[in-house]
Amino acid sequence: MSVGSANKSLILGLGKLVWLSLPVLLCSFPAWSQQSMDQTAKSARVDSQGTQASAGELQNAEHQAGSISGKVVDQSGVSISGAVVKLTLEGQSPGLEVTTDEDGRFAFSNVAPGPFHLTISSPDLASQDFSGSLQSGDAYVTPLIMLAIPTQVTEVHVAGFTQEELADVQIEEQEKQRVFGVIPNFYVSYEPNAAPLTAKHKFGLAWKSASDPITLVGVGFLAGIDQAGDRWSAYGQGAQGYAKRYGATYANVFAATFIGGAVMPSVLKQDPRYFYKGSGSKRSRILYAAASSVRCKGDNGQWQPNYSNIIGSFAGAGLPSTLHSRERSPRIRLRGLVGANQTW
Repeated sequence: MSVGSANKSLILGLGKLVWLSLPVLLCSFPAWSQQSMDQTAKSARVDSQGTQASAGELQNAEHQAGSISGKVVDQSGVSISGAVVKLTLEGQSPGLEVTTDEDGRFAFSNVAPGPFHLTISSPDLASQDFSGSLQSGDAYVTPLIMLAIPTQVTEVHVAGFTQEELADVQIEEQEKQRVFGVIPNFYVSYEPNAAPLTAKHKFGLAWKSASDPITLVGVGFLAGIDQAGDRWSAYGQGAQGYAKRYGATYANVFAATFIGGAVMPSVLKQDPRYFYKGSGSKRSRILYAAASSVRCKGDNGQWQPNYSNIIGSFAGAGLPSTLHSRERSPRIRLRGLVGANQTW
């Protein structure tokens, strides 16, 4: 009986202990649940902040400024300093401008990514444009930018002119043409269907060319070369010899210009001008220029053999020999006729 009573008392004690522990467990469960929710919320906030930071960094990377640079040269490859380079970005009206340095280089820094447009200009040269797209953080280097000499185009506006009046206007424009702004280029026509020239026009153009100061300077240069090489030794040296050589050289130029550019073209009804060919392949243009010495346009606009130029060239080349032969003494000329062994 004592053992049974003891077991019974033990069971009753355990039951009371369970009933006393149950309220404590029920009170603790909400606290555990709240702590778990707080930890979950905190973790979510950390993940959200990390995501926002990553998105901000990605956005900054996509809009990171870059740079644009390049070099400007002319047709011969020489660097152009002082050229103005204007940068225009898409959606921005005011552009940025820089000038090239002594090596022809330019650079723009802190440029926003996206499409851009460059305009490059320099005095006496044709402007160039270049477009591209700058990637975020990129250092964009443009291809070599070449500025060329602009093509001169002469426009003649016709308002009821006669053929002679139109030729007057065209000749007036031709007489302003100079290579590099110095060397006369009067006999070149950039109008393929130019008005035919009268005899007055042909002689006037020949005189304009023969009397041009640059022509006279060129004759003096050639005479100096002849004297230095003692060509036409019968003229001697010194000022007198130079003057004779100058006269002979100018006579050659004058005769060739007037005979080949005025006298014969007037007699044969031929146009002494060279008609510029601005199109076609390089080979065709070279052949066209070479053929101009033996082919010309007639006053009727048709192509024909250039007899005027051929006759004028032979006449100009023969005149110095004639002048030189007159400088020989009668003794030398007679010995040449009779024989080398005959003494006079």
